[in-house]
Amino acid sequence: MTIVPVILSGGSGTRLWPMSRPEMPKQLLALTAEETMLQLTAKRTHGEAFAAPIVVANARHADHIDEQLNAVGATPQAVILEPVARNTAPAIALAALAAKGEDALLVMPSDHVIADVPAFHAAIEAALPLVNDGWLVTFGIAPDAPETGYGWIKVGEALADGVHRVARFVEKPIRERAEEMLASGDHAWNGGIFLFRADIFLGALAAHAPGMLTATQDAMTKAHRDGVRIYPDETAFGASPSDSIDYAVMERAERVAVVPVAMGWSDVGSWDALHTISARDAQGNAHRGEVLAIDTHDCLIRSDGVRIAVVGVSDLIVVASGNDVLILPRGRSQEVKKLIEAMKDR
Repeated sequence: MTIVPVILSGGSGTRLWPMSRPEMPKQLLALTAEETMLQLTAKRTHGEAFAAPIVVANARHADHIDEQLNAVGATPQAVILEPVARNTAPAIALAALAAKGEDALLVMPSDHVIADVPAFHAAIEAALPLVNDGWLVTFGIAPDAPETGYGWIKVGEALADGVHRVARFVEKPIRERAEEMLASGDHAWNGGIFLFRADIFLGALAAHAPGMLTATQDAMTKAHRDGVRIYPDETAFGASPSDSIDYAVMERAERVAVVPVAMGWSDVGSWDALHTISARDAQGNAHRGEVLAIDTHDCLIRSDGVRIAVVGVSDLIVVASGNDVLILPRGRSQEVKKLIEAMKDR
């Protein structure tokens, strides 16, 4: 089978405000390395085993995506530019319609970290025989904490070496339930990475979300094309239900498998998460940009312009971007969404 990377780049990344904004979301930023998150995602599946990627993105980011992918030699076969946001299931449907039916689609968010790429490739290799046989496969992240911010997957019976049936998907749990699942050893985090044949996914949509399939087919039939760019019809795509792939397909289909894998994964979903995976100095500080820190410990300090100077503080997140500065205690970075809502209200 041909493995076609499908890179989902429609997110707004507002939890990493003020650096990440709707016009320049986190996948287009260099947060964890010299390359951007999008570039790192593309490079993960660059080589003989993979075809050129299909990118599904917000139309306003088209020029940035072209520039960034070309810079790392990952020229896409198609960039599908969504006229409106409709969640992951319709976005993946657009990609499946653009691919060949027998292609295996490796669906990946554009803004995640995978530190152990060989482990990721080994998991893909383990999944391919079942994918060829018509299974829908997800990759379960080996958990190391009772995380309440992720969905979980209960790992069922073995189907092949390293591949198991999904016993069930679990919604984002309360803390006590997350601790139980972590202790049980038979659960994984749902990282939102999938592998399946394009025709099998479209068949599952026909069975479980026929309105979504019809809307996306109509949108692609009426699409405007300009080189590798595909502009689905706005009216047709806007008529699609908005739903995640988990709800629309994975939780309803019969032949769903999971490959548990430890691959140094993070969704970089907050400034705290970035601090956790970042290189730190002897005082536990992770910093980038013009930063002067004296008698300062266990902080995340970043600037894309102005100099930040701190003395005698600890356990803070300090981020400066443009005219905006964010300061909050470590451990509370999920509350950035409260700031975003407050700014909208004002």
